[in-house]
This record gives sequence, structure tokens and C-alpha cells, in this order.
Amino acid sequence: MKVAKRWLPFLLIVCLLAGCAGAPEQAAAGGSAAAPQQSGSAPAAPAPDGAKVLNVGRMAELFDMDSTIATEADCLEVIEAIIEPLFVTAADGTPTPAMCESYEMNDDGTLYTFHIRSQANWMNGVPVTAHDFVYAWRRLVDPVTASEYSFMMEVAAVKNATACITGEKPLEDLGVRAEDDKTLVVELDRPVTYFLNLMAFPSFCPINEAYATEKGSEYALGADNLLCCGPFYMSAWDVGGNTYQIRKNPTYWDAENVKLDEINFQIIKDPQQTMLAYESGDLDYVRLSGDQIVKYETMDGFTRIEEGYLWYLSPNLNPKSPEYSTGLENENLRKAIALSYDKDAICFEILQDGSTPADFAIPNKLAIGPDGKDFRETTGTYLTTDKAKAKEYWETAKSELGVSEVNIELLYDDSDSTPLIAQFLQSEIENNLQGVHISLKAQPKKSRTQLMQDREYQLGLTRWGPDYADPMTYLDMWTTGSTYNYGEWSNEEYDKLIADANGALATDPAARWEALKKAEALVMEHAVILPVYQKGTAAMVRPGISGLAFFPVGVGTIYKDVDVTF
Repeated sequence: MKVAKRWLPFLLIVCLLAGCAGAPEQAAAGGSAAAPQQSGSAPAAPAPDGAKVLNVGRMAELFDMDSTIATEADCLEVIEAIIEPLFVTAADGTPTPAMCESYEMNDDGTLYTFHIRSQANWMNGVPVTAHDFVYAWRRLVDPVTASEYSFMMEVAAVKNATACITGEKPLEDLGVRAEDDKTLVVELDRPVTYFLNLMAFPSFCPINEAYATEKGSEYALGADNLLCCGPFYMSAWDVGGNTYQIRKNPTYWDAENVKLDEINFQIIKDPQQTMLAYESGDLDYVRLSGDQIVKYETMDGFTRIEEGYLWYLSPNLNPKSPEYSTGLENENLRKAIALSYDKDAICFEILQDGSTPADFAIPNKLAIGPDGKDFRETTGTYLTTDKAKAKEYWETAKSELGVSEVNIELLYDDSDSTPLIAQFLQSEIENNLQGVHISLKAQPKKSRTQLMQDREYQLGLTRWGPDYADPMTYLDMWTTGSTYNYGEWSNEEYDKLIADANGALATDPAARWEALKKAEALVMEHAVILPVYQKGTAAMVRPGISGLAFFPVGVGTIYKDVDVTF
């Protein structure tokens, strides 16, 4: 998963926004109806007595809420709250109609017709139309926008997406059109079984063209530059400020089922200060970090959250020059390393944050198959820690390589808990595989990522977060020529499985699912990556809060159904 600011790459998920504008009796572009007052430059008025208010602690500021540009994880939450896409994700992970009230699909799954809700309006009184989606989608793939998330249009297989992104075809050739104000037609190059799941991703949200054009470069920068159509609207936000606020949108089509009146977000970067604010009652929902989890795990309100991020070691299998050649081209050496380190110790002694050992390439709770079961429920485990077996693989590798020792440089990020994990891996590998020498190379994340993308590394500790709820969000990384296939692995059988899953098997969900299982097995059996752990976290959710849904992919937290009784 990628993450960026305007315009700065960074990695894990997406942000949109298109909010509300104007004070009472002040019309926004494209309409004449009044919107609730908002202010990006001053705190909003206190909520009235009896209002249902939720106070949330966050670690990072909001910088850019344009759905076609922003990709910060925290922005996802705000997007889901103030702009409504065609579908949203239900608590069980399934896509549920939102801005569209119904849809049809042709027999081969390459043509979708969405019917926009007749009662759906922007907060300036202008109806939400199919044209708003066409404008936003074209803006996403426009080379001028240079969106890091333009690739999501390719993932969705919208016709001519790649050619539009590269500028080879005009934006008008993108496979989306407004048949009339309330009918959106989307044409795909091929069927995509998870297409409706993708429609809940913020990159596919609508934008009112007249409003965005009027605001120009200021669009989505501050509460006064947003136009909303979701359950809430942005009532207070300064770009980079340490607080922001959203309030119930009285013009939302389903407002009667939105229970919260107001959500206040406070930026506190010190975890200890965050918990002091929670304990004093100033915050109601906060994320925990590190040793805080052990401290609070027996308290009421403690909630474990399983995230979709997979941390793994990526060996360079096809070095571009001799200096990056270490013997990791040898499969038995890779397996020896993969089995030599104690994943339980990493998760339960070092991290202590709810992370779990990973013996797989596809995380838990990522995607539900056609059988109604999580992908992991019907698949095996691979490369499980076994130090005795690791030694056997190492002996075989030495014989095949004709060496008695190897020197390998481990590249990793210099932030958070990553250095501790790298040091532990170094110790475990060297202690359990005599003759394998690990040196450490710490780099800022951006530099580490660039070195791996340039294939100028030997062994890298990295992670991937899912962009959509399907195993393909991981598996297509290891196809021949993929940018994120850092190790340059190439396997014809694997490439065919992925091609079939994206093509010939797209209309046969059961067969496609089996192909994805085989693909994962190939990655693991050849030790293309060496899994370490699936990221976990925890939160304190004040008793009396209900309806708070957490997801390991896409929008991390959804607020529409939240209620409070305190």
C-alpha cells in the first residue's frame, strides 16, 4: 500500500475529501441552498447540551483531503465520514450500496450500471449526479494530477485506464460515462470479481466539478474549501492544525440513521499524553502503542485490532551487480534463514502490540472467498520457525554454493521498532546458522524503499499493506517485472496463475480462489519472501461506545453507525 501527501510518496492507504462550504445563507459553487456554518480558521461552537459527541485521539495531522491526491491512512476515516462513494464496507467486510441505490451488471461482468440515489445532495443543495463520478474518475487518471493512486483505476480494470494515465488517450476515453444525471455506466477491460469492494475505496468518490473549479488550488485545503455529501461534514479544520472536527450532515440522505452529532479529533503525538487525555475523559477512542498494550490489556474498553500489514524479508534473487550477490539466489539458503528466527519472540516480547507471527503471504482477515470463509481458513501455513530444519537447509545450501559462510547486508527502516527487529533477526540468524553473517544497514524509509526499487540491496525488511480486499493486492507484486517484486523472482507457472485469476477465471470465483491459493503456495515454497509478522494494534474504546467498526484494509475505522450512551 502506498501513502502520500501533495505530492510526496510515503506508504498504506488513501485520503479523499470534498466537504462542505459556506455559512448560513451563503451559497457554494453550483447551487443556492445554505449549508451549516463551518470555519477552518476558528474553533466551531461547542455542541449543545445533550448532543452525542465522540472525542478521538490521533497521531498525525491532516494535510490534503483531495480524494484524487491524498493517501494518508487517517484521511480515509474522514473521507468515509464526509464523502460517500457508490458502496461502503459493511461490518462483515462485504460491499453495501451507499451513494448508489441499485445497480446492474452484464453477463460477463464487464459493464456496470449504477443508479445514484435520487435524494442524494451536496450540502449546497445541488444533487449528487453521475457527472460528479465521471469528473472525479477522470481527474484521478489525469497525468496532470499525477495521482499515486491512479493505479487503482487499473486495478479496477476500467477501460483505457492505463492509456489515460500515460497520456496515450484522452480522458474522455476512460470507460466511465453519465447516461443521465442519475445513471453512471462503467465499462471494464475484463471482469473483476472484487469490483464492488473497490467502489468503497475513497479514490472512487465523487467530486462536484463546479465547486472544485471555483476553489482551484485551494480545493480540499481547509474546512472552508470542502463540499460534503456524506453522513458528516467538516465543521472545523486548518491544514496541519492539531485539531479538526466533523458534525452530522442534516442534508445527508440517510441522516435519520446517523446517531452521532459531532466527532472531535485531537492530534497528540506523545503516546503517554494521549493516555492521560483518555484517562481524564478528554478522549474516548485512542490507539495504543508498544508497552501501553500490556499495561491496559486488562482494562474495560481494551480492544485488539488486527491490521492487514505484512512485514517480511525480501531477498534479492537476481542481483544487478556482483556487490549485491550473496548466495540468496539459492533457495535452500533462503529457507534456512526463513526458519531460523523466532517469530513469537518478535511479536510477544519485542512488539507486544497485538502483532501475530506470519507463516503466509496473505494476511488474516483480508478477504472472504466464494465459500464464505476467510482466505487463511482454507489454506496452509508455510516457513514456520524450525531451527533444526533451518540448519539442515543451511548445510544443503553450503554444499550447493560451495561455500562455508556467506555475508549478507540487511537493509531496514531507521524508525519505530524496526531497528529492534532488525537487530533481533541478526542475532537469531547468526546464532542458529553458523557461518551466515548479517550486517545491518539502517536508512530512512524513503531511502530504503528507493534502494529496494532500484534493486540495490541484498536482503530488505519491508512491509505491504492491502489496498483492496482481495489476495491479488499482495499476489500481483511477485509477477515477473512488477515494480514491487524487489527480489526479481520470475516463474512462468506463477505468472500464468495470476494472469488466469485476472482473466480466464474471473467469472469462475471458485476456480479463481483455488488459483490464488496455488499462487501463494508457490511464493512460499520458493521462499520468494520470508514472512515475519502481521501487524496488530490495540485501542481503548470507552465503554458506552457502540457500532465502531475496524477494518484491516481500506478505511480503518468507520463512524456512520457509531452511537454513544455516556
